[in-house]
Amino acid sequence: MGSGGRQTVLFALAANAAIALAKLAGGLIGGSSALLAEAVHSLADTANQVLLLVSLKLGGNPPDAEHPFGHGKERFFWAFVVAVSIFVGGGLLSIGEGILSLTGEAGEVSFWLTFGVLVFSLAAEGVALTRAVRHLRKEARAEGKPFFAFVRETKDPTPKVVLFEDSAAVVGVLIALTGVVLAHVTGNHVWDGGAAVAIGVLLVVTGFELGRDTKALLIGEAAAPEERRRLREAIESHPQVAQLVELLTMHVGPKSILVAARVHFHEGIDSATLERLADELNRRMREEVPAVTQVFLDPTPARPR
Repeated sequence: MGSGGRQTVLFALAANAAIALAKLAGGLIGGSSALLAEAVHSLADTANQVLLLVSLKLGGNPPDAEHPFGHGKERFFWAFVVAVSIFVGGGLLSIGEGILSLTGEAGEVSFWLTFGVLVFSLAAEGVALTRAVRHLRKEARAEGKPFFAFVRETKDPTPKVVLFEDSAAVVGVLIALTGVVLAHVTGNHVWDGGAAVAIGVLLVVTGFELGRDTKALLIGEAAAPEERRRLREAIESHPQVAQLVELLTMHVGPKSILVAARVHFHEGIDSATLERLADELNRRMREEVPAVTQVFLDPTPARPR
């Protein structure tokens, strides 16, 4: 993730911190459970932005003796921690706040204070979401992919987490606004508490989806099918290759792929020629898939197809 992505995270951090303080003060003074749930949401998002910045720092460390393939998976680990934080710190706490409101005595809610804070939050969250979408659109255009396909397929968890967080934040504020307005119009505080529960459910779903997506990368996800196809063609199209016995790939970072291939070469190739062929195949694969950073070739006898 380049400097533009880091700036997006920093902008989201500053925006969430300001929004969290406004929501917390408004919720404590105004007495709205929905606004307090949103304050918990924004506080969790603020902490998550800090974790994402930590992941960018640690994930960029060069390979060393203990981590020969680099530290790219730091990005996956911290993104998973963020997903757990959204699930627990945002979702479950918001649901708990809503249940307490629904089962407790109805307190007096300062409608206009709560409404004003939520409108301010909606504007700020909207700006943060727009910035995140703009950054992802730029990356999607650079890779020649439609926006939604890029978001679905990218192996860089950081911009995806920011996008999901900001989208959930905008939807959460809209839910809170709906609950607060309905509670004011009807005089029934159930709408306010129900909105807090709905915000919690939204965050639980968001955290679960992000966690599931990141878990696959954390345990070792293969390159995309299209990338595997290009790698396979790069090997099998070489005239000295009799058969590609096995092709294994794994993401060791957002833009770092490890390739291990068992290749059966034609008979009668000496060691010098074999070394040259290995260099050629290595170069071919890196040209086809620039994210390839490590290649291991194993000359292997052919297997029955």
